[in-house]
Amino acid sequence: MEKGISHTGTVKSIQGNRLHVEIVQVSACGGCQAKSLCRVSEMKEKTVEVVTASPEKYRVGQAVTVCGSERQGMKAVLLAFGLPLLLTVLTIAASMSLWNSEKTAVLLGLAVLAAYWTALFVCRDRIGKDFAFSITE
Repeated sequence: MEKGISHTGTVKSIQGNRLHVEIVQVSACGGCQAKSLCRVSEMKEKTVEVVTASPEKYRVGQAVTVCGSERQGMKAVLLAFGLPLLLTVLTIAASMSLWNSEKTAVLLGLAVLAAYWTALFVCRDRIGKDFAFSITE
């Protein structure tokens, strides 16, 4: 993968051709020397599922690098932040121009946002197929 996002992780389990890899997500200042004093740094452990054609090459506890494309990252940001923001702003603007009521506009904006997140949740399996990770040793 030429351009992409990669994280070092550890294989936690292997089920058929699926590997569950635990990665540590570190904030921008997570690598700083003073992070223990600062309390601003943030580290989170996440588990990602990687489908591989040759799971026999890997073992539990092995260090691997999980890679995803930059395009996948941009799509995730668009789905998680861009579209909900756009829908909410457009709904509030349209509602304000139609009814000139802030309460109605905000309630409709929140309703559209809730409907968007519900639709995203319902379609999570279909959307998840677009976010495939690969492993490099």
